[in-house]
Amino acid sequence: MMSHSILSFLTIASYIVQSLCAPSLYLESPALSRRVGNGGASGGGQGEGKGGNEPASMSPLMQENFPDPAFIEVDGAFYAFSTQSGGANVPIARSQDLTGMALLKKPDGTLEDAMPTLPSWTNKKNPGIWAPDVIQLADGTFVLYFSATSNKDNSKHCIGAATSQTITGPFIPTDHELACPLETGGAIDPAGFIDADGKVYIVYKIDGNSLGGGGACGNADQSHDTPLMLQEVSATNGYTPINPPTPLLHPGPSDGPLIEAPSLVRSAEGTYVLFFSSNCYNTEFYDTSYATSASVGGPYIKAASPLLVTGTRGLLSPGGADVLGDGSRIVFHADVNSGDASVRRAYTSRIQISGTTVSLV
Repeated sequence: MMSHSILSFLTIASYIVQSLCAPSLYLESPALSRRVGNGGASGGGQGEGKGGNEPASMSPLMQENFPDPAFIEVDGAFYAFSTQSGGANVPIARSQDLTGMALLKKPDGTLEDAMPTLPSWTNKKNPGIWAPDVIQLADGTFVLYFSATSNKDNSKHCIGAATSQTITGPFIPTDHELACPLETGGAIDPAGFIDADGKVYIVYKIDGNSLGGGGACGNADQSHDTPLMLQEVSATNGYTPINPPTPLLHPGPSDGPLIEAPSLVRSAEGTYVLFFSSNCYNTEFYDTSYATSASVGGPYIKAASPLLVTGTRGLLSPGGADVLGDGSRIVFHADVNSGDASVRRAYTSRIQISGTTVSLV
């Protein structure tokens, strides 16, 4: 095993190289992250809650497949949306108190679909609707962000938006992409954020690993970048871009081939916390990490260790997270079977943000 001094030197050297090659507003923590826990409640490193009182395991919100969950509280109930599955472009689930959750279904037993009509710019035969997120604007309008395959290049995704006056839809998509950088791999995993000043942003991932590079998720040779981006949008409609997007975070030495699934919140103390996942989603190294900043545009400093890893409270590959707007609770998926991402169930936990540290509670 290498000494801490050598590891620190390599980490700092890697940061310098990344800064020279791809400038962005982030800093890599000097400590390399621990990516797999010990199978108990201590698996999450610094992300753990108050000593010794954590449950040894967690129960899913429901038994069904519900990957990349995002949730929002509306009129005292919680509504969740997931990646395309079960015949619905955007499945919906509802919970009164987050002790459990149920998929919304039609009278014939099929799943309700928050966005039954696809946008004109997507590949209708294989739309690949991934990782939706929903926010509510000041005028009450709900905006759903999603990624879908582009009809210009079926191997890549672009980000779109859809609106509705009710939380369950139907959400009507706009006729143009919100972000579609096909030359750098496309874009996925959008998440909305409304700042304290009323400005509206989305964060998303440049899907550089879709360009190849080997491995289970592409980019095993780390020849492509997968930065997390910040895009301000109109506070009036929630989707018209304002100024070009800016990078917030790039993969570091402990992140494997990629970072993805960003979710941004502002704590009561005014700290911006950018949650994200590292490594390939169908491996045991998939996790939920975070970085913090005093400004929405960065620089963001990564935490020394992830919040959730395989082994934390008995979980397998916990990731694809979303955080409630007030920063009090996180929802995420985890595998049912190790190394098998075909069924990913939704879980939730309360969290505490204190300064630049996030803990499970």
